Amino acid sequence: MKSIPERKRTRRPVRPDTKRKLLDSAETLFAARGYHVTSLRAVTRAAKANLAAVHYHFGSKQALLEAVIARRLAPLNAERQLRLAALPDAAGTSSILRAFVEPTLALRDAGPGARHFLTLVGRAMVEPEESVRSVFLAQMQGLLEQLFARLSGALPQLSSQEVFWRLFFALGTLAHTLRMADKFRQLPPGVATDLATGELVDMLTRFITAGMEQAPADCQLCAAAGDHR
Repeated sequence: MKSIPERKRTRRPVRPDTKRKLLDSAETLFAARGYHVTSLRAVTRAAKANLAAVHYHFGSKQALLEAVIARRLAPLNAERQLRLAALPDAAGTSSILRAFVEPTLALRDAGPGARHFLTLVGRAMVEPEESVRSVFLAQMQGLLEQLFARLSGALPQLSSQEVFWRLFFALGTLAHTLRMADKFRQLPPGVATDLATGELVDMLTRFITAGMEQAPADCQLCAAAGDHR
């Protein structure tokens, strides 16, 4: 009796990761055009998906934005928190700031997707529209509180008000560096922007450490008065 030949199993082609493609497309378009200007149809068209896929994976455009930011920010924040937690209690300002700055600037070397993310965050910090900035700052809240607490401990000579604003200035410097470090067109002779990330980390850490550790204004006035006695 002849055996019935087994049917050949045809493998279905592997479908691309629709969720990842939606995140990639949204990240690129939000960075290039802005969140509000970019429609979901533009995102799905770039991802070669349909609107139903967005609602299935995320539920809404707002939730898609939150997922775009969390995808890169969550592991980055985890790395920064680990570095801060590994520092001894008596760690100085420079070590605390480096634990935050170094993983952040390392994103410059993490490929085009990470650079789109940096552009998106840079836009969020300077543009008047609140949507992206609100999502970003909400996901940064816990880490910023931890960073503020460590700096306050390292700078007991400063009031909480002074530490807060100096940290605010430092974060602005970091954001500007991420957004503009390689975008200058006309430079003085001997100046280059294609610095290695390690060199940029060293320069930036030294700069913002000096600002954080500057003596309070009243101490400077006392010192100046003493010089004239």
